[in-house]
Amino acid sequence: MNLDAFALADVGVKSQCEVAIEETIAQFGKLNILVNNAAFQQTQYKFEEIPEDQIRRVFEVNILGYFFMAQAAVPHLHERDVIVNTGSTTALMGNPMPVDYSSTKGAIHVFAKSLALNLAERKIRVNAVVPGPVWTPIIPTRSSDPDAVSKFDAQSAMQRPGQPEELAPVYVLLASSDGSFMTGSLVEVSGGIVTVG
Repeated sequence: MNLDAFALADVGVKSQCEVAIEETIAQFGKLNILVNNAAFQQTQYKFEEIPEDQIRRVFEVNILGYFFMAQAAVPHLHERDVIVNTGSTTALMGNPMPVDYSSTKGAIHVFAKSLALNLAERKIRVNAVVPGPVWTPIIPTRSSDPDAVSKFDAQSAMQRPGQPEELAPVYVLLASSDGSFMTGSLVEVSGGIVTVG
């Protein structure tokens, strides 16, 4: 597979999403699975100080991008094809810092459920993976507070963050025939994080 054939796309721009899908089909001849995983987050401590341009950018990438990618992909999808979205436990319990980010993740959950209903007649499945705290390279760069970074895993009952490879099997399940009776599902992978009171 020649990944150099693919240009980077800004998923917040509908035309770039359409080009990304067209390039994929040109390279592989078809499309069976769409994974929406793009996200933008920037921590602001005071809600009223979240800049308008940041709010717009978070919504453009995190939810409009999912809409645009799905709109570009659906005409090429057929029975038994799949869309998998990436949500977050922050949408289930809220988060005091990234209010804008958490809001978009809530929108993604409802998007997955609603699109699943919309596409059910065409037998195209739509689900969402709902990660809890997962250690990625962005975590230590996201906060200037080393104490907050050191407590990143405190939310998890397992007292550790997840690793990206621990999420992969859930995406594979939802994308494969093993998940053939799953649509409109929000599959939580959180290490036992408490999401309801």
